[in-house]
Amino acid sequence: MQKYLITSALPYINGIKHLGNLIGSILPADIYARYLRQRGEEVLYICGTDDHGAPAEIAAHEANKPVAEYCAEMYATQKDIYNRFNIAFDYFGKTSTQSNVELTQEIFNHLDKNGFIIERTIEQFYSVADQRFLADRHITGTCPKCGYAKARGDQCDGCGALLDPIELQKPYSSLNPQDKLELRSTKHLFLDLPRLQDKVQEWTTALDNPSKVVAGIIRKWLEEGLEQRCITRDLSWGVPVPKPGYEGKVFYVWFDAPNGYISITKDYLPDSWQEWWRPAEPSEVHYTQFMAKDNVPFHAVMWPAILLGTEQSWKMVDYIKGFNWLNYAGGKFSTSQKRGVFTDVALDLFPADYWRYYLLANVPESSDADFSFADFANVINADLADRLGNFVSRVLTLVHKYFAGKVPSGSIDPDLATKTAQLCESINECHNQLRYREMITEMRALWGLGNEYITTHQPWKLAKTDLAQAGFVLNNCLHLIRTYAIVNWSIMPETAETMYTLVAPTGAPNEVQLAQAADFAALAEGGTVAEKVALFAKIDLDQVQELTERFGGTV
Repeated sequence: MQKYLITSALPYINGIKHLGNLIGSILPADIYARYLRQRGEEVLYICGTDDHGAPAEIAAHEANKPVAEYCAEMYATQKDIYNRFNIAFDYFGKTSTQSNVELTQEIFNHLDKNGFIIERTIEQFYSVADQRFLADRHITGTCPKCGYAKARGDQCDGCGALLDPIELQKPYSSLNPQDKLELRSTKHLFLDLPRLQDKVQEWTTALDNPSKVVAGIIRKWLEEGLEQRCITRDLSWGVPVPKPGYEGKVFYVWFDAPNGYISITKDYLPDSWQEWWRPAEPSEVHYTQFMAKDNVPFHAVMWPAILLGTEQSWKMVDYIKGFNWLNYAGGKFSTSQKRGVFTDVALDLFPADYWRYYLLANVPESSDADFSFADFANVINADLADRLGNFVSRVLTLVHKYFAGKVPSGSIDPDLATKTAQLCESINECHNQLRYREMITEMRALWGLGNEYITTHQPWKLAKTDLAQAGFVLNNCLHLIRTYAIVNWSIMPETAETMYTLVAPTGAPNEVQLAQAADFAALAEGGTVAEKVALFAKIDLDQVQELTERFGGTV
């Protein structure tokens, strides 16, 4: 039986992540992993913190803590937040482990032996006060491409362009803005990507229909031609370079971080990790990666080049699900600028399932999306409170009023069952194809089907003249609640489990596949039905106004 390997882009260790990070890789991957497990597949969902590099050093410097101590604290904090969002990783590890050091050095040695590593002398900014060369992330300045005033030395948050520090206008040290900088010559190691381009080009033809944003980025990079890329940095925090003359240097974080998927698996499954990363036949494992578009070049071009350059039998990704950006009130979420709603605060405001549903409903699949509290409230109120929650409440109230809280007798309404099965199959197919916007549209239609059914048949009126017919309608409505719980489980697990227990005394929603969700004979006549519950609370306009003002939204 084929196994399913899933990875999310590793979140940087430098601080609490914002909602854009969550929907850009981790949440969609969790929903896919949950769906596959619900289908009975063997799944391994791996993620962890990206600990090395200048971002960690800068954040630790700002926190006035040793970098290792800072990373350990932030690892525990991030892990706790994801747990509270009900992200069901099989294992959430980190890159600052001995296993990742050994793996990265092993991969480097193979690349070096195979002739894909070259040495070059480059110009690099030198801190006169600190008496050391500064890594890319230690340099801030104005982006030469878009004019963004706080571009980093490796990448611009304004336009997403990958940069070299010497390209920045008005550069200064992120650690000490008053520090004097000088350009000096220093030796570094480069990955000879031009010599690997043909290997990457051939490999991309085997990718399983990458999403539009991914395909466009791959095509752009390969058409423009790959360039030699530096893989070493003058830092103390990172994977040491195992080459004479490079003592005191470490690997650039982009070179060691993707290897973390493998080393984290090795930490979790020390005796069987190779079944996932070096299977006897590549087809034994289907590997899907989830990430935002700024991570695509590293995962779709550079890391494949690294693995191919080792000339070893590593499992390569089969499908890359790339996302655009979720913006905040017309601007960008930014960890470094502390702009936007961050995941820890989000959980203090509303339950995890509110965020899980809304973010998926607003997922930036085909283009950038925008977050605002007004839109958040509209979606929660209309979809969850009105369409789903109100239906469940009405059904339970009527069953208790007319049937003493017991499942009434009744047969299957064939038209309702057929329409329900069709929508469940459509949602199932959306999961398979990773089409999340369409999935939410179909779920809304499924909930609308129940509301239309109960409104059309009016069991509260039938109960006055034909109690048996009212029971028939409500029996079908109770089965719809069970169906909704099963379909909702991968997206809103806590709500789904609550809904399921309202109508079914045994079992759980994740134990039923979507293909069998529309079973209108699953509930036993006379079974106990729970009292009415409020699944969702509406968000009022005053609260929207307060939250909008509290979190600003100025860029």
